[in-house]
Amino acid sequence: MKVCILGNGLISLTLAKTLVNQGIYVDIFLSNNNFKYKKTQTLGISKSNVDFFNKNILNIKNFLWDINKIEIYSENLDNEKILDFKNQNEKLFSIIKNHELYNLLLKSLKKNYQCNFKKILSPKNLLKRDYKLIINTDIFSPITKKFFHRRIQKDYKSLAYTSVIRHKKLENNIASQIFTAKGPLAFLPISNTETSIVYSYNGREKFNFRKLVNKFNKCYKILSYQKVSSFELKLVNLRSYHHKNILAFGDLLHKIHPLAGQGFNMSLRDINEISRLVSLKKKNGLDLDDSICKEFESNMKHKNFIFSNCVDFIYEYFNFENKIKNNILSKTVKYLGKNYTINKYFTKIADSGLII
Repeated sequence: MKVCILGNGLISLTLAKTLVNQGIYVDIFLSNNNFKYKKTQTLGISKSNVDFFNKNILNIKNFLWDINKIEIYSENLDNEKILDFKNQNEKLFSIIKNHELYNLLLKSLKKNYQCNFKKILSPKNLLKRDYKLIINTDIFSPITKKFFHRRIQKDYKSLAYTSVIRHKKLENNIASQIFTAKGPLAFLPISNTETSIVYSYNGREKFNFRKLVNKFNKCYKILSYQKVSSFELKLVNLRSYHHKNILAFGDLLHKIHPLAGQGFNMSLRDINEISRLVSLKKKNGLDLDDSICKEFESNMKHKNFIFSNCVDFIYEYFNFENKIKNNILSKTVKYLGKNYTINKYFTKIADSGLII
């Protein structure tokens, strides 16, 4: 059995590693986009996804930084804490640097004879190949433009700014997010001396990144900043997940606002479902073909759409509060967060996604 994957990004390599671990041969066609993961980019991985990753993909335990608690603040309540999440001294999620995870996966796949990296082909030549299942993660592929251009899209008209601060050593296992007047600001620990910063800015005027971080910084004695990078923010849901035996995947399939750190987690849940479907096909002696595409879309499309729009609702909820210049919404969240059952339910959703 052989599967073709278009694109060689982080999600592509994660999917490829999952498949070769199940005895599937994989051809990875390199993307036309010559990308590099910046050292300021980090990923949050939920506890259930960490367990799945370590068991079914690659053991990354030594490269993770565990987060035991999440604290949410609102500038509209004078930076008062409105929510916190914790789970009896157990980790809630873990942080890993994008480039470290990418290099680990790439090194592992290059050693595996079941995985081959190939130069990109034209759609015509690619479709002539005898692939019964093609998984497309490449946003810049001509196949994407031809078959996967119909999407539900929302442009937030804002940018996410990322950096990593180096600070004096401290016990650093609490992540925090502040809903500021101009967008959410997150402090994501990656070691006892380093913390990743993500700021989603929806203003038009120029601002001083360091001055803003210092304004909301509560516990770090900052020594230095890494270079600040930025990217555009969009909400994307593809209308159709597949064309015949070609399945769209990864960022091509869905993009969400980074405020909840759930983008990569959504793709890991998709990979988990692909893994389950492949295992079932193998067990029953069936080919990996377009039936995988149909079953995957049937099982995951509604879940991904609802989850991504829930994240969008959270963003718009606090954005609306800033527009009306009233703190009643933050007060409501604070009140609801004190309810143990509601708090536990929110934590479960963040960990494993919506259960439908």
